[in-house]
Amino acid sequence: MSIEAKLKELGVTLPDAPAPAANYVPYVVAGDMVYISGQIPSDENGLITGILGKDMDVEAGQAAAKRCAIALLAQLKAACGGDLDRLVRVVKLGAFVSSTADFTQQPQVVNGASDFLVEALGEIGRHARSAVSAPSLPLGVAVEIDGVFQIK
Repeated sequence: MSIEAKLKELGVTLPDAPAPAANYVPYVVAGDMVYISGQIPSDENGLITGILGKDMDVEAGQAAAKRCAIALLAQLKAACGGDLDRLVRVVKLGAFVSSTADFTQQPQVVNGASDFLVEALGEIGRHARSAVSAPSLPLGVAVEIDGVFQIK
């Protein structure tokens, strides 16, 4: 099954790849590697903002992380000229979670992205990652995730 067909089966439609918010490019292709800039979460209501441990719980953070993963796939599709089936594997995610100083469940929040990528992509979705706390993120978003992908 193609990646697009699997996403459709999961009820996920990729948005157009978001434009960068400042003076950088959304992705860089270097050989067979794609480095995607940090993606922030949004849905039909706009940006998903908040601080984990203050006004957001882990479940809401996971939903935000999943939206970041969807944005990463949208950027990857653009980097692959529209053909997601060029993906060989997800290599690494770097995740930042806006959270209070005493919040320690950043890995569980980022599981929202990791679990989605494995569900959508199978074994090629398994990846290395980091999940760290940040006192604030751009535009007040709850999560920001960047990624490294191998393509053919």
